[in-house]
Amino acid sequence: MNTPDTFKFAQTHEWADLEPDGLIWVGISDHAQEALGDVMFFQGPKIGQQVQQGEAIAAIESVKAASDIHAPVSGEIVALNEEVDTTPEFVNEKPYSVWLFKIKPNSDANLVQELENLMGLDQYSSSAGA
Repeated sequence: MNTPDTFKFAQTHEWADLEPDGLIWVGISDHAQEALGDVMFFQGPKIGQQVQQGEAIAAIESVKAASDIHAPVSGEIVALNEEVDTTPEFVNEKPYSVWLFKIKPNSDANLVQELENLMGLDQYSSSAGA
């Protein structure tokens, strides 16, 4: 896994990390977990589900609120982090180390464009007020 300065961020507070195997690992930002408070439950997407960039595909609940999780890129859900099912508070402890699900992008051409639609850490931090 890369470090947050290599991640791309959606305005909806998800991060996307392009791994060497071509998969996109997805999690929520430190700003998001802080705003949510203590995470108590994660409802992930289904393995094999086709998703579109920006689509609400999962939910996360805390003591304060419930929030949708959006797909930062289009593709197929290929993995869910089972550790988050059993220990959702890990999201609060290590938001940039704990991925929620992995997406196999539809195509390299679409992926390049969709990643360009996302923000780098500096831009995201400025827009999120972090």
